[in-house]
Amino acid sequence: MSTNNENHYGGITDNNQNNRFLINRLNAVQQLSELQLDQIKRLTRIGTALSAEKKLDRLLEMIVDEARKFTNADAGTLYIMSDDEKELHFAIVQNSSLAVRMGGSGGKIAWPPVRLRNSDGSPNNANVSAYVAVSGETINIADVYHARGFNFAGTKKFDRSTGYRSKSMLVVPLRNHENDIIGVLQLLNALDPKTGEVIKFSPEYQEMILSLASQAAVALSNNRLIHDLENLLESFIRTIATAIDEKSPYTGGHVRRVAELTMTMAHKINDINYGKFADIKFSDDQLRELRLAAWLHDVGKITTPEYVVDKATKLESVYDRIHDVKTRIGLIQKDYATVEGKDKRKDKTTKDKDAAYAIKVLEEEYQFLSEVNKGGEFLDDEKIARIKKIAGRNYVLEGKTRQLLSDEEVYNLCIRRGTLNEEERSIINNHALVSHKMLSQLPFPKKMRNVASYAAAHHEKIDGTGYPLGLKGDELSLQSRIIAIADVFEALTACDRPYKKGKSLSEALKIMEKMAKDNHIDAELYAFFVKEKVYAGYVLEEIR
Repeated sequence: MSTNNENHYGGITDNNQNNRFLINRLNAVQQLSELQLDQIKRLTRIGTALSAEKKLDRLLEMIVDEARKFTNADAGTLYIMSDDEKELHFAIVQNSSLAVRMGGSGGKIAWPPVRLRNSDGSPNNANVSAYVAVSGETINIADVYHARGFNFAGTKKFDRSTGYRSKSMLVVPLRNHENDIIGVLQLLNALDPKTGEVIKFSPEYQEMILSLASQAAVALSNNRLIHDLENLLESFIRTIATAIDEKSPYTGGHVRRVAELTMTMAHKINDINYGKFADIKFSDDQLRELRLAAWLHDVGKITTPEYVVDKATKLESVYDRIHDVKTRIGLIQKDYATVEGKDKRKDKTTKDKDAAYAIKVLEEEYQFLSEVNKGGEFLDDEKIARIKKIAGRNYVLEGKTRQLLSDEEVYNLCIRRGTLNEEERSIINNHALVSHKMLSQLPFPKKMRNVASYAAAHHEKIDGTGYPLGLKGDELSLQSRIIAIADVFEALTACDRPYKKGKSLSEALKIMEKMAKDNHIDAELYAFFVKEKVYAGYVLEEIR
């Protein structure tokens, strides 16, 4: 009986032990499942965070930070493949024990890159990161001091110099969507969460890091692709701007100089903490948008005829017709010099004196027309009247009497300011409207949607008398006003215009001060331009 009871109780005892075992197993499985589920959730969150990060430096740091958190790794290194796929460049180096954080937002690492191939062209299998980059395999080493096949001389040298002990290592490739290896992630010294001792990277860790590396590679590829496209867009725009400048030998560098002045002004506004512009801070995207607008502000000139852009004098067409005028005056002078029997005057001395005087007058008139032809100074009514009077002179050519100046030549010589007549100025002015038409048709990204309006409004005036749309006051954005001031200052001080001499700094500022008082340019922005000496660096570089 007692034996049965013992057996009975013994059986109960065995059942309880089995139940406890099963319960413990279920709890362990449940805990493991919860851990795995938590890791999957973390991977999802990390993937989202990696995709959302736009700054490349921060993205690189995030990849190493998250990989180390996943594996409780003491250190990590991220290598990026070079463009020619011959080297691995250090992008991020982190080590908690040594308090080291290098690369990323901290700047580039000066360490020499890891070559993927030896001098004879064979793969560099002695270096574990190079091996992974070439082979695409994942390497998991329990102790680098006892590993075979790889040369850890550099690692051991680092340990000797720092007192560190490198041990476990996990090295995985980063593959993009095209299965190309774009980098290598290397983790060092996995730490036991409870004891803090260095342990081997477990298979679970390895699987998680492979998944993280895949997400990181996609995020990194997308980030680089976006940056490459942005760089391509800016480079293409600068190429177009250069082509427009080079279209005329007299405007080379204009767009570049305006863009540089524009961005100097924008950065100065970001730096100040006083006055109307104290609360204005252009974001990186807004600065990029403004920079593109400045580079494209004259894109409409691509349709402007060269003979208008290059019109150096009032009478220039295919050539400067002032030389024709000189020839005609020479014919009249010749007639005076050769007057003999047809003259009704009695003595030759009188005739010679009259002829000499007439020749001198004609020479003075030519000098006057030649000076007027340059278009350097404002032409008043008195000078216009003199041009018309001179035009009434006659000369004889091939037996026909002709007027010294044609109506078209008189029309051009009577241009009051500059060298362009109304029709030509209208053609020039039309470039702003053409700029708007061209740029409005381009599918700029959302963050650059204002490029067209900023670029096309650089000839608008605060009082509404500008072109092409006659915008005024608050209808003009701050960005457009900035480009306008940069454009005016460059135009006034430029030394490469054929029709005028570049103004000195004091002369340019005096003219712009009057423009501000006349409400043509933004007075407060101009005052800021002068107070902050936005032009200082530009003057040193560009004004001779």
